[in-house]
Amino acid sequence: MRRFVLGLIAFLAVEVVVVGLDALFPPNLSRGERSSPVTLDRRGAWLRALPVEDGRWRLRADLRRTDPSFLARLVAIEDERFREHGGVDPKAVARAAGQALLRGRVISGASTLSMQTARLLEPRPRTFGAKLIEMVRAAQIEARYSKRDLLALYLTLAPYGGNLEGVRAASLSWFGHEPETLTLGEQALLIALPQAPEGRRPDRFPTQARAARNRVLDRMADAGLASRAAVEEAKTEPLPTGRERFPSLAWHVAGELAREAPTRQATVRSTLDAALQARLEPLAAAYARQQGPEATAAILVVEIEGRAVRGAVGSGGLDRAGGWIDMTTALRSPGSALKPFVYAFAFDDGVAAPDTQIEDVATRFADYQPENFDRTFRGKVTAREALSHSLNVPAVAMMEKVGPSSFLARLEAADVRLVRPKAETKAPGLALALGGEGITLRDLAVLYAALGDEGVAKPLAWTEEEARRNDRSRGSRLVRPEAARQVLDILREAPPPKGRIPAALTRGGPGMAYKTGTSYGFRDAVAAGVVGGYVVIVWTGRADGGARGGLTGREAALPMLFDAADVLAAPSAAPPRIAPKGAPAALATLQKADAGPNLIFPPDGATVQVEGYGPGSRGLVLAAGGEGLRWYADGAPLAVDAVSGRTVWRPAAAGFYELTVIDGAGREARAKVRIRN
Repeated sequence: MRRFVLGLIAFLAVEVVVVGLDALFPPNLSRGERSSPVTLDRRGAWLRALPVEDGRWRLRADLRRTDPSFLARLVAIEDERFREHGGVDPKAVARAAGQALLRGRVISGASTLSMQTARLLEPRPRTFGAKLIEMVRAAQIEARYSKRDLLALYLTLAPYGGNLEGVRAASLSWFGHEPETLTLGEQALLIALPQAPEGRRPDRFPTQARAARNRVLDRMADAGLASRAAVEEAKTEPLPTGRERFPSLAWHVAGELAREAPTRQATVRSTLDAALQARLEPLAAAYARQQGPEATAAILVVEIEGRAVRGAVGSGGLDRAGGWIDMTTALRSPGSALKPFVYAFAFDDGVAAPDTQIEDVATRFADYQPENFDRTFRGKVTAREALSHSLNVPAVAMMEKVGPSSFLARLEAADVRLVRPKAETKAPGLALALGGEGITLRDLAVLYAALGDEGVAKPLAWTEEEARRNDRSRGSRLVRPEAARQVLDILREAPPPKGRIPAALTRGGPGMAYKTGTSYGFRDAVAAGVVGGYVVIVWTGRADGGARGGLTGREAALPMLFDAADVLAAPSAAPPRIAPKGAPAALATLQKADAGPNLIFPPDGATVQVEGYGPGSRGLVLAAGGEGLRWYADGAPLAVDAVSGRTVWRPAAAGFYELTVIDGAGREARAKVRIRN
């Protein structure tokens, strides 16, 4: 009994010493905790990864997405009693020692997968002392990890040639696919490479790589892990002759998300859609090329529900000037792209309505006198017409009613930041209405998404977790739902880009509500649209902010907006336009009423180019200010289009015509125009 007690005490003493030493000298696991952060799309598709120290690609292994037959064969060949031992395999040690004594040299090793993992965590020269340390570390690691986690750690750290570490990096680089499914030959090569990663690289030493692979295949056949016929067939598989490039979509945003990933998480599931991203990036690159060697482009696509960012193109390509800069985060002038929010706040405050009449004439506002882009004034117009045709003077008049400070504060309440020149010394002025400030495309997307969500502003969501949080959030009220709907209805009436059929005349097409903007010196061309449950923001310009000759938002950005919307394949779910018959009596005019209708398009003396003639042609949408309007061409009445509610004129042939518009009070306006093809 006394011997038993003494033995028990001795055993406990040894345990205490072992536990104490383990606590004092724990294994260094930091190398296994650092892995290349990977950004995935919403469905788990690879977007981009970043290397770790020394430019190494160390991708964390995911056993759930690794070929199970490969895992079974790896364990059977490298460590057949992996599931049984505690880090060191006594039978393997005895066998290796016996063979070394008989032959006088090392015939086979005794390293288990646990010992190999210990060596990968703390590399040391191959000496007898180092081998003993590996055995101790293997036992320590076994005490800290389950067998499955330990196998995943080995497959994260194992070297596969060059700067590749881990089975995922190896499979993607050598074979061009994830290790979810591997051929027998691929499995054999991945088992053979870690034992001599540089000497067996298939791109540099194909003979050695083939021989090592075939030896592993023979061992598989001998151990009954594969049939001899399958092994012989696998030996005929060609070796990779070079490394594949890792996927790299959404280069700017995916890199940003990967850099922000927690060290232990390593993988970020973003809201981006890889398939959509793959279509948007060539689109942006094509428009950048079209607009000159110094031009670049950017696109943002945001799903209004949850504000999930589905597409984010930061530039027209890394090979473009400034292509490494993410232009969705750059401060740029929005030009007229903020005008819809001036009108939205005016409608929301009750100082104007869509059919409020405004004077578009030369007007001085204190020390500020704006002009329209085409330097032409149109007289009396409604707020609807002024916004639809992006007139400057009415927009400044609306901003005067809203108040620049109030405008700025309401945007800041939605967490949207405008950057103004000399903001520290000067109060915000009326130039805010025309783009006299800087804003990022991301903040612009926040504002347009609020219009599409009945006036509620929420931050953009870059991860699925953020999107779920947005779904639960009430957001902040930018404007009332009615004001948001009124502005969107007006934006749906905006003239389409050249060569595009107006949405009002397209049966079954998506009803795009959109606005363009052009900054001073044509530096920035912006277009923003709300369509089919999405917000699309596009921009073109120079990354250095340099001026460009004559490229407006309408010419340089709007066609790309329409192309991006086509890529979305948005359903035709646009609601019918809400067009009130008139503004409330108290809001009938902002200025003194003028006499007679105001003919806006086509203006008197204009030459208009059309693509075709007759009833089957696209036609021209006529525009004028006034109530109860009736249109005539050379005295013949023109019908109102049943779909759009607007008057569409389809000239029968080229030539000169006189257009007449008569309002409900019998007053008229005339324009002589020339039509040609």
